[in-house]
Amino acid sequence: MKITNLKLKNFRNHTNLDITFSDYKNIIIGNNGIGKTNIVEAIYYLALTKSFRTSNDQILIKDEEDFAVIEANIVDKISNNFKIVLSKDGKNIKIDNNSIKSISDYISKLNVILFTTEDMKLIKDNPSIHRKLINMELSQFNNEYLKLLSIYNKVLKQRNTYLKSMYLNGNIPTDYLDVLTDKLIDLGLKIYNIRKDYVNQINLYISSIFKKVVKKDNLQIKYISNYENKNKEDLIKSYRKMQQKDINYGKTHLGIHVDDYLFEIHGKLAKDFLSEGELKNAIISFKLSEIKYCINTKKRTPILILDDLFSELDDKKINTLIGNFKKSFQIIITTTDIDKVNKKLLNNCRVIKITNRKVEVKDYE
Repeated sequence: MKITNLKLKNFRNHTNLDITFSDYKNIIIGNNGIGKTNIVEAIYYLALTKSFRTSNDQILIKDEEDFAVIEANIVDKISNNFKIVLSKDGKNIKIDNNSIKSISDYISKLNVILFTTEDMKLIKDNPSIHRKLINMELSQFNNEYLKLLSIYNKVLKQRNTYLKSMYLNGNIPTDYLDVLTDKLIDLGLKIYNIRKDYVNQINLYISSIFKKVVKKDNLQIKYISNYENKNKEDLIKSYRKMQQKDINYGKTHLGIHVDDYLFEIHGKLAKDFLSEGELKNAIISFKLSEIKYCINTKKRTPILILDDLFSELDDKKINTLIGNFKKSFQIIITTTDIDKVNKKLLNNCRVIKITNRKVEVKDYE
């Protein structure tokens, strides 16, 4: 899978931008504030219909404009035109000029693996952020997962509302609560199995990739869930034991909505035993493992985007990372300075320089 051309209109600070990418390595160069990250944000938005930087779509529309357009030609065996128009009324999504009504049907058609400094939250932040970020990653590989998650959240909301009603009125029967619990368990087990398989697949690769760069092994992701090693009957018993507490607090304490993911090195929390640089490499190793996962599950190579990589890693580590890829992969890297780029990395590379007035392109053999 490759992006051959990207057009932006009124997106962030770009009034009109038209970029043609190389099939292999692409480096976008420009001063801070010129809009390099806005470009990769647009590609990411085209894949997941949401930004990795904000939840407010209106911010993406250039000041004093009524709409923004992201459009790209994507090649995956055949070429397709992907287009999203953002306005105050929402978003309009099209593939080859055919409108897409359901976002869950659209997501997973374009696969992008993105590394940005925000990804450090996967290791450092709280469980709710861990779940949010992993949900975004998994959704683009498996649109069935996204549908299940959406239904699960609706049932969870219904169950919590009913729990509050039961607290306020002790005479309400538990029959409906049992129905909602049964639905929640069925959906939760399906989601749990998808998550478990995803983590297991990532763990097949992440340690060896991390060792190539950092010379340390046994990096793994630990998936924590109260659904682990339990069948439906076990879970029904667990929910019943927790029922009075759920009623007293008006919320559901058990379920995949409280799962967590921890990065561990030799069975200990990575954030407690690795340096800042090593933690960044752990995240990049995770992203590279996702490429393997995408190839295995979807039989396609995703687009790899490394935002501001040169401020995070030294040349040697970057060349080691890029050396893992064949020309079948498309890589897009952003940086502020061409002098930071190792000459070996410039081989077979397209450099795209962004300025206030124009786009300059130079191909290196």
